[in-house]
Amino acid sequence: MAGQFEGTMPLSGIRVLDLSQVVAGPFCTSALADMGAEVVKLERPHIGDDLRHVGRYEGRGVHEDYFNANNRSKKSIVLDLKLPADQSIALELAKRADVLVENFAPGTTDRLGLGWERVHAANPRLLYCSMSGFGQTGPFRHRLALDPIIQAVTGVMSVTGPPDGPPFMVGAPLADVISGLYAAYAIVATLRLAEKDGIGRHIDISMQAAMLAALGPRMGQALQAGKSPNRIGNENLLRVPSNVYSTADGKFISIMVTNDRHWPPFCRALDRKEWLEDARFASMSLRARNRTDIHRLAAERIASEPYRHWSDALERERVPFARVNDYLEALAHPQVAHRGLIREVQHPASGPIRVVGPPWVVTDMEAAVESPPMLGEHTRDVLKHWLKLPDAEIDSIISRSAAPRDDA
Repeated sequence: MAGQFEGTMPLSGIRVLDLSQVVAGPFCTSALADMGAEVVKLERPHIGDDLRHVGRYEGRGVHEDYFNANNRSKKSIVLDLKLPADQSIALELAKRADVLVENFAPGTTDRLGLGWERVHAANPRLLYCSMSGFGQTGPFRHRLALDPIIQAVTGVMSVTGPPDGPPFMVGAPLADVISGLYAAYAIVATLRLAEKDGIGRHIDISMQAAMLAALGPRMGQALQAGKSPNRIGNENLLRVPSNVYSTADGKFISIMVTNDRHWPPFCRALDRKEWLEDARFASMSLRARNRTDIHRLAAERIASEPYRHWSDALERERVPFARVNDYLEALAHPQVAHRGLIREVQHPASGPIRVVGPPWVVTDMEAAVESPPMLGEHTRDVLKHWLKLPDAEIDSIISRSAAPRDDA
């Protein structure tokens, strides 16, 4: 939040009105908060963000696990945007904001009195970012989309999984996160432009488009040759050997021979120098042609020794490799600890909780990651400091939002 960070933060003083929920939008606004923006999350009475109601992870007593992961360092206020009076308050907040982020279905903010045209007229300098599955225009604009739907429609599932099985979903909300990052990138760049000309702009982020942009570097076969690649499991279409292998002690290790320079070190690490004389493996193109043979030989060899043996040998020869970690092992990795990536914050309901902090390291700049908010925790503070409302009026607004509603 602005003014509460160590050092000079690039977005200090920037106010963000966050109307988004679930993952993509909140991931974007968390990135802005990490850079020093004051992010005010506007939530529904009683319900709030849908992620507040996703079940807790097994074995955890932590309050709202999934919500916490995407909403650190924000303030939460409660307004009922079905009520014209609360719509007017939200518009007043937008007048004082620098950025508004929303991920409603296209057309919803117009019905709530907070569409781009109305908000732009009220605050011509404001950057208005709309995030949706397929964008604000086009034949699919009204199609509902969640992360697995976008993974399916963009083709990433078609290349994920074993060759003899069905398409697999990537085991993380990849489309949500990528679109959130592209949104944050577009907002920061457009803020720079607004500083020069004072003009607010509408940013239209399509999850489908963001995912395709991220996949672009691997789509050359489709773009240039007009062919879709087949699923090949953990292998790599152009680099061989590249696969996940099982060691003698049941660990899994990912190894990639990136180019021909890595091939001799790989052979030395596996103590199979005779492979250097094998005509089938003399170049990357030949190894790709004979991938079945080389993967079989490598798998047999790696299965004969424990992980530590291969870790030492591959490290000595500087061959790209890593153990396949589960989440606990990934979080406990010594490099993660060295960079201070995991932050502990004090949550009002759960006590100390851990969150993954910002991944960047910048000279003289450190985000003071703060707790995710309770629902409506900052309503009074924001209405007082953003809108200068008297206490009696704020009391009335809070009471109105707290009242039960039949259509909530």
